[in-house]
Amino acid sequence: MTGSRYAGEVAARLDRLPFTPTIWRFVFLISLGGLFEIYDLFMTAYITPGLVKSHLFQATTTNFFAVDGIGFFVFCFFAGMWVGCAAFGFIADRMGRRSIFTVSLVWYSIATLIMSFQKTAAGVDFWRFIAAIGVGLEQITIDTYLPELVPPQFRGRAFAFYQFFEFLAVPIVALMAWLLVPQAPFGWEGWRWVALLGSVGAAAAWWLRLSLPESPRWLALHGHVEQAEAIMVQIETGCAKDIGGPLAPVLDVKDEVITKSTFGELFKAPYGKRTLVLSIFNLCQTIAFYGFGSWVPTLLISKGIHVTTSLMYAFIIALANPIGPLLGSLVADKMERKWQIVCAGLLSTLFVTLFALGVSPVWVIFFGVMLTLSNNWISFVFHGYQAEQYPTRIRARAVGFVYSWSRVSAAVAGLLIGFFLREGGAIGVAGFIGVAMLIMVGVIGIWGPRTLNRSLEQLSH
Repeated sequence: MTGSRYAGEVAARLDRLPFTPTIWRFVFLISLGGLFEIYDLFMTAYITPGLVKSHLFQATTTNFFAVDGIGFFVFCFFAGMWVGCAAFGFIADRMGRRSIFTVSLVWYSIATLIMSFQKTAAGVDFWRFIAAIGVGLEQITIDTYLPELVPPQFRGRAFAFYQFFEFLAVPIVALMAWLLVPQAPFGWEGWRWVALLGSVGAAAAWWLRLSLPESPRWLALHGHVEQAEAIMVQIETGCAKDIGGPLAPVLDVKDEVITKSTFGELFKAPYGKRTLVLSIFNLCQTIAFYGFGSWVPTLLISKGIHVTTSLMYAFIIALANPIGPLLGSLVADKMERKWQIVCAGLLSTLFVTLFALGVSPVWVIFFGVMLTLSNNWISFVFHGYQAEQYPTRIRARAVGFVYSWSRVSAAVAGLLIGFFLREGGAIGVAGFIGVAMLIMVGVIGIWGPRTLNRSLEQLSH
């Protein structure tokens, strides 16, 4: 059997599998790695009041690139994530999904540990940037890894569970910040404790690597036939044991294109249009997601709420993060993904406006929760949506490139939100986010392709 034929057979064998505990186990282990990543990512928002309180940073500055400005601190993180996505995304296509998944986890865990000991704003900024490179690489590797192991009719639910589980980290980091940031346990500033706790992911990396298989799709495409076959037999045996009977027959085997991946392929038919649409989408979506998520405590303080109370409110709002994907799982594999993104984007526009206008604490929290739910609906859908649209040979490179635009906009948004917050308060920030959401909705609604229940190979052809 030729390599291209065998790669097509592996894809067909994976796509006909039932979603049994064997497959769920892979989804859970990948999601566990994502839990540490999201803790590190959202820590940016929840330690900023502590950075200001420690007099290392200022909430607002007259200069966008002031090293001691919170805007620049946020900028450094998303700039590092851009480097991880754009400059290193292709590595998972060269070296495999599992290896990069664990290496990136160790990378950002160690860098965050070092950051927690820094005594200057410049030191904190630098190590936040270094940690973010690993976080960015981890995100695109997960987005590439997960759909290659999960059958097409269950990919929506798999991504919903993955984001539900990893977003459990948001209330955890919010709770840690609420309890620790206003304090200084053992004479050590609270924000440092929050960062230190976020570095424990490195200890889990070795175990995760032993427990997860390499993607059989990637192995087959790169000529590692014996390894791919051994993993396929193990997966198929596990699934057959789960259902207590034989698996469905393998049907519709198609040869898979085996060729060296190149960056230029992203801009050729049929991928060029997808690359443009997803790049614009990512430029806009992250302004709402991280523009709000990374600034929740600071936005609440701008509304006249005390720092300790703002952290408590932010914790309550953060509790909604895992609930969004959980609710979204009800329609994840029933409603076309592009229309899920459109609906969630319109809701985000509405709720960010109401959040900014709210005065009563009850309504501020309520609209903050609703905005968080809407943003997380977008998040779990688009992570799978963009990965589905490219073939295995360039999936990590493609996801890294289009997703890198979200890191660009997040980095710039961190600076711009500081500007809009100073000039127009929470209402100014809401206007900025609302415009970005409407552009996102238009681009996906008009040009976004349909992907529901279609195999990765069918979509890539």
